[in-house]
Amino acid sequence: MEREERERMIGQYEAGYDAVARSVASFPPERMAERPLPGKWSAREIVHHLADSEMESARRIRRLLAEDRPQILAYDQEDYATRFRYNDRADVQPSLDALRGARATTAQLLRDMTDADWRREGTHPEHPRYTAEDWLRIYAAHAHNHAAQIDRLREALTTEVRG
Repeated sequence: MEREERERMIGQYEAGYDAVARSVASFPPERMAERPLPGKWSAREIVHHLADSEMESARRIRRLLAEDRPQILAYDQEDYATRFRYNDRADVQPSLDALRGARATTAQLLRDMTDADWRREGTHPEHPRYTAEDWLRIYAAHAHNHAAQIDRLREALTTEVRG
């Protein structure tokens, strides 16, 4: 990965929390648990997922940097949503705080990484070779993708009301 692309992706990663916060701020609070799109999570579930995912991702990049060829574990996000009862946890603010904090501390780490750090690698059940650059490709867009998903849910609710 070229340095310019890496810098662009780090910037995207840093902006991820703000994208989610904007989407949540414009979402009707009383409708956060609704699922207007069949088979999709509610806005509340997405926010809680982002907190858990972000804490896991922060751990992954740290293991890649601190350990030699670490085995990066996978997890079942659907199982997390069910077991941790995402849709029953009405207060999303702690999850937004976790997302913001994990991203802020990890962004500092990303900004200090050397070229050699970016080439460090481990293994992952879904990726035989899993590098710090692979990590960045995944997580730079992750929060933005979910912010867009929250926006689509809001639009579906708006269309539902108009319809």
